Amino acid sequence: MRRAVALLFAAFLAACTHVEIKPPEGPLEFSLAGRIAARSGKESFTGNITWRHAPSGDELLISTPTGQGVAQIVRQGDAVLLRTSEPREYRAADSEELTERVLGFRLPIEGLAQTVQGKPSPVLEGRGWKVEYQEYDAQRRPTRLRLTNAGAEVRLAIHQWN
Repeated sequence: MRRAVALLFAAFLAACTHVEIKPPEGPLEFSLAGRIAARSGKESFTGNITWRHAPSGDELLISTPTGQGVAQIVRQGDAVLLRTSEPREYRAADSEELTERVLGFRLPIEGLAQTVQGKPSPVLEGRGWKVEYQEYDAQRRPTRLRLTNAGAEVRLAIHQWN
């Protein structure tokens, strides 16, 4: 009996880990391209970021300054999938924990969509992130911003909005 319960539980866990997380579908709220610089403790990263955001989720592509893919991050609801160039897949419910564990820096995707549009983000503020807007474009969309939180820093320089 115990063995049957253990096998059933293992099958249930295996089924849970294979839930497909897809890039956002339907109309996008925005897409952007730019540069990212991130620091968390002694780790740092500088590269490019492309982001598609829809009500159903997010897809972020992070690459080196020369364009080599580093990671694809897909968020759908409370699930986050990070694919690396190796290729390996990592899953979590929290993007900050996942990006810090896999990439070496914290990227707070939850709540960041509001922030990059120049709107307040109670989610980021509730997690202790401070936002500094440094430049805007002619449509008053942020083009340079800095986020800080307890030894972590993320800088975004957005050069294309769609």
